[in-house]
Amino acid sequence: MLTEGTYPHVHGGVSTWCDQLVRGMPEVDFNVVALTGTGREPVTWELPSNVYRHSAFPLWGPVPGRRRPLFGPKRRRFTDIYESFLLSVLDPSAGCDFGAGLYELALLARSGQLSEALRSESVLRSLMWIWTMPHLEISASRPTVHDALTATDLLEHALRPLAVRIPDDSIAHAVSAGLATLPALAAQRFEGVPFLLTEHGIYLRERYLGYRAEAQRAPVKALMLGFYRELNSLGYRRADLITPCNQYNRRWEERGGAPADRIRTVYNGVDPHAFPQAGPEPDVPTISWAGRIDPIKDLETLIRAYAMVRAELPEVRLRLFGGVPTGGEAYRTRLEKLAAELGVVDGISWEGRVSDVSRAYASGSVVLLSSISEGFPFSLIEAMSCGRATVSTDVGGVREAVGDTGLVVPPREPALMAEATMGLLRDPERRAVLGGRARQRVVDQFTLRRSVDGFRRIYLELAEGLPGAEDADIRQATEWALG
Repeated sequence: MLTEGTYPHVHGGVSTWCDQLVRGMPEVDFNVVALTGTGREPVTWELPSNVYRHSAFPLWGPVPGRRRPLFGPKRRRFTDIYESFLLSVLDPSAGCDFGAGLYELALLARSGQLSEALRSESVLRSLMWIWTMPHLEISASRPTVHDALTATDLLEHALRPLAVRIPDDSIAHAVSAGLATLPALAAQRFEGVPFLLTEHGIYLRERYLGYRAEAQRAPVKALMLGFYRELNSLGYRRADLITPCNQYNRRWEERGGAPADRIRTVYNGVDPHAFPQAGPEPDVPTISWAGRIDPIKDLETLIRAYAMVRAELPEVRLRLFGGVPTGGEAYRTRLEKLAAELGVVDGISWEGRVSDVSRAYASGSVVLLSSISEGFPFSLIEAMSCGRATVSTDVGGVREAVGDTGLVVPPREPALMAEATMGLLRDPERRAVLGGRARQRVVDQFTLRRSVDGFRRIYLELAEGLPGAEDADIRQATEWALG
């Protein structure tokens, strides 16, 4: 299992899904390779016994591999490969093959020489030469040597996972369409390891959203976003199977080049017993929210919507359940300042993470989700399982999850979110009807057992192509688990 910035070092929806999958298949042995920042991040999940190995692979920190530079023909060959790779990213019309270049770079990474090679002066000259080609629009931005240093450094860190080696008797399961696909692509190419890709949020879309707020200049953004675009497309084309968690992702993947016959939608699921009917609502009208305090959750819109609701219903409270990831402290401060500017600080309580998240949903009369990007959000189907009416933004698989059991509004529209929320807060009978329908929808369609069984079948199918699969324990164990 290949993760990026999630399990087992960070809490959140994707990490919850990973833990469910691992624990739900005790007959399968997992080797978890987690792409992290520094490699010193603590493990925040208790790993079950069937995780026989876990390793953190840092994207930052000291330069990995050998410090011996390339010379002579090897240097010239690397320069040719790298320039072709850059052209595939910055000038798709040049006809250069991104995949071919990436696999050549993977061989260097596996030999421990790529990071050092990317820190040479010739690499900077190659990038400046391509950036300033008159027919490229980016040349008008007048790229500088500083831009080249910044972009090359970012790219070197992004390519480090190419050095990860995966046992050739494994299935490489990448849990995002981003950097976690790099080891899977290399293992598939050189060892014939089956490559399974699961996508929750749309990785490429989230990179575009994230880079809007980055401080780098246009040339740097063009290189990095071009790299992510080509990597995303290569992963879609090369994966043996792709398992989106909703139909929205499936449509995106097909447009990105994924063959339709290799896509299997497997919805996320929850255990209805772990998220039981919540029971009576709080005495004071309350809006609840659960998740991580992160810009992708767009809590600015949530707080603005709350301020509008409170102007009409002064007794309403807002309870926010969730932790602040490392590096997210400035965002939390920004939200607190916004609440102060809107005059609603006294109505908001920051609850932090709770061990029993079902209590978070039970604490609200209505549960809100304000994200600008989602896959098939656990916080939503968990709230539905608890029988609470919801108001959610129309992103990713939200509309598929909700059906006719809650209200869906456009993202980044606080007035519309406030209007929908006020309508529910003023109508207890409607809240009760929607909450009842929501729980039944989860029980009928989105259970944890259904989700895990779907992956059991997929693992068994991919394992059939492994060496010695006819005698493998995984076949017997999986067939036993499926009954």
